[in-house]
Amino acid sequence: KLEGLKTIAVTTNGINLTRLLPQLKEAGLNAINISLDTLVPAKFEFIVRRKGTNLSSKATVLILAQICLLYLQVNCVVMRGFNEDEVLDFVNFTKDLPLDVRFIEYMPFDGKYCCFEILLRQK
Repeated sequence: KLEGLKTIAVTTNGINLTRLLPQLKEAGLNAINISLDTLVPAKFEFIVRRKGTNLSSKATVLILAQICLLYLQVNCVVMRGFNEDEVLDFVNFTKDLPLDVRFIEYMPFDGKYCCFEILLRQK
């Protein structure tokens, strides 16, 4: 542990976290940010670009992080036409879990061009 550090955190999509968590905790990890943009398995595979990755590993990560007494935050990037219909599902999935959920607006930049059509408009 380094003097003066109160928080050592990692941001991950969670794919390898169950395997690495014991070593990370031993090294001082006390907070995890999990990037989870969808609860739909096919969409998750599309995002992480790996076939055969299912969301049961995500549930395992959430449970494992809670058991290990780590601070847990789930970050969800909301994108028009992709997952904006899942916001209430995220709320229902996480409302009784000891974690924070942060909905992040998609940053509409693709190289040097802006992609405003994917932004969620305020109504």
